[in-house]
Amino acid sequence: MPIEGWDFSFHRGRVEDQPLPWIYQDVAGNLVAQASRVLDVDTGGGEIFGSLRPPAGSVAVEPYRPNVAVASGRLEPHGIRVIERETPRLPVDDGAFDLVLNRHGYLNPAEMHRALEAGGRLLTQQVCAINDVEFNQALGIPPDVDPTIPSTLGQLVDDLQHVGLVVDDAREAAITTRYLDIGAVIYQLRIVSWHAPGFDPDRHRSELRQMHDQIVDTGGFEVRSRRFLVQASK
Repeated sequence: MPIEGWDFSFHRGRVEDQPLPWIYQDVAGNLVAQASRVLDVDTGGGEIFGSLRPPAGSVAVEPYRPNVAVASGRLEPHGIRVIERETPRLPVDDGAFDLVLNRHGYLNPAEMHRALEAGGRLLTQQVCAINDVEFNQALGIPPDVDPTIPSTLGQLVDDLQHVGLVVDDAREAAITTRYLDIGAVIYQLRIVSWHAPGFDPDRHRSELRQMHDQIVDTGGFEVRSRRFLVQASK
């Protein structure tokens, strides 16, 4: 099946996610309801941002070109502009937004600060840089750890404070995700392609067979990760 947008509906009934102690959409929705112009960073196909019903005049940016068209079709009928992000710099004006959202997107603290007006707020949910290594171990593919992604909550808080943002709330949680069939594993590794660089279902057929056998024997293949949720203001 084609991979586009940021849609994990294929996982429904095939993956069991341990719930986080917070619900991002609820936290973000409360902030969006109070905002007049919102920026969503790395929106994917605009699935989550669109569900929050942001005010007309808001903007979404997305670096993956195939997703730009998906997000545009979903968001632009509601008065939300979608712009391709081609560099680490956000393609928006200084101080143009009173709320910036960033869920699992590239986090450049200086750019978040620049995009916010005085008094504006940032909400970001980030995935720990060291994440779901059980996939890498099973496939024999070393994880590609991006140094720009925080590996601890303290690092994330320090990075935001360093550019002048005031951290109002910071939380973290460890979660376990259980994949109930090998198709869900393959889909995950295709849609989050940077997690296991070089993964190919044909080339890694033997490793996938072992993972399948583990699922049959134990009922699932488990991976573990950490999530960070931070609210900050300018």
